[in-house]
Amino acid sequence: MIGCGALLVALAGLLMSLPHFISEPYRYDGTSSGGISLTSKDPRWVGAWWLGFLISAGAVALAAIPYFFFPREMPKEKQELHFRRRVLAVVSKDEDAPPGEPPKKQGLAHIAPDLTMIQFIKVFPRVLLRTLRHPIFLLVVLSQVCMSCSVAGVATFLSKFLERQFSITASYANMLIGCLSIPAAIMGIVLGGVLVKCLRLGPLRCSALCLLGSLFCLLFNLPLFFMGCPTHQIAGITHQPGSQPERELFPGCMESCSCPSDDFNPVCDSSTRVEYLTPCHAGCTNQAAPNKSHVFYTNCSCVTGRGPVQGGSCESACSHLVLPFMLLISLGGVMASVSHTPSFMLILRGVKKEDKALAVGIQFMLLRVLAWMPSPVIHGSAIDTTCVHWAWSCGRRAVCRYYDNDLLRNRFIGLQLFFKMGSLACFALILAILRQQDKEEGTKATCSGLQQQLLVSQPEKKPEESRV
Repeated sequence: MIGCGALLVALAGLLMSLPHFISEPYRYDGTSSGGISLTSKDPRWVGAWWLGFLISAGAVALAAIPYFFFPREMPKEKQELHFRRRVLAVVSKDEDAPPGEPPKKQGLAHIAPDLTMIQFIKVFPRVLLRTLRHPIFLLVVLSQVCMSCSVAGVATFLSKFLERQFSITASYANMLIGCLSIPAAIMGIVLGGVLVKCLRLGPLRCSALCLLGSLFCLLFNLPLFFMGCPTHQIAGITHQPGSQPERELFPGCMESCSCPSDDFNPVCDSSTRVEYLTPCHAGCTNQAAPNKSHVFYTNCSCVTGRGPVQGGSCESACSHLVLPFMLLISLGGVMASVSHTPSFMLILRGVKKEDKALAVGIQFMLLRVLAWMPSPVIHGSAIDTTCVHWAWSCGRRAVCRYYDNDLLRNRFIGLQLFFKMGSLACFALILAILRQQDKEEGTKATCSGLQQQLLVSQPEKKPEESRV
């Protein structure tokens, strides 16, 4: 079954990529069928994104082959066979007991047998309520939901954020994420497991480790608010104080052009760092001989000095900050991933033995429903509110062409910090509850020890002899 599922996933990836073999909207050299020359730095660049589905489908298909050689049923270990025999022996003894006699305590309450589907449906609501009412389990799941919301937002929109914030290509942004963020998360998970194993951490110390990991993750992400690029000047859309004049200050520079408002082919005036939506909006009438990487437009009436402009968006003045930005995100990912294994240990050690499998299932269900489904929608809505120029198609908004970079950075990083503060608060409550439970257990142990000492220290009373 696992192998068939993996092959179905591979087949789906192949089917998703098949239409792009037929249509081929852009060639590998960046030239479409209409002869428009594009480079990877152009905002209209699409690229062969479907190649990722081919590679993933091939890898999944290869990984599915060994599963077909597995037996239908794995061989049982001796301990498990002995356990099942003991269960059957206990059940048979309880059934053979006289009706007036109560069942033995070492029955099904202590040894969990396999349940049928009907029995599981009957027991499920009671076990679900009992699991959800467990304070440690509920707080651990809420903390993981908050952290998963942050991870889902980063996984979905970090590439776009880097591309817009630092004016880098999508391929370079994805390469940075794949080379820095993902290995950092793996290292954090392994480090958390090693610490739990080597230090033999109990529930209290596991919660303290989770709290420290969330705290350092929050501290590493605070400087990200100040690492970014301001929105560069776009003629007719943005205007920064003290910058060069916009196209409105050149009356009549586009009257004879009749520029369509829906076109988007940005050009950049490198001398003033002003970007125009199209060469037409810059008032350009001629095109220089294009080469493989650059296209120039000349005789531009809306440009200061009527100088030439270069095709493509203007490069960012602070693109050098992208590596420090990614290093801080990666360090924060390491600290956040350290709490992965200890939080699982809190769940497995907190719930009852017979409820562990169901607790893990409920945990993953809540993570999917409360984190991985709504988080991309929340992040996407927050990012859309920072758009300053939309492209329209058939009277509806299609895609955002330009964002307010400062507002984009504040809202995207602000959402990340909000979810991480929620995770930090949950781990703080878990630590407080576990400390209180340890104090209560210590008090009970002290009281019981004193009572035993009093009973032992009291001299045995001898019976009074009757007087004659």
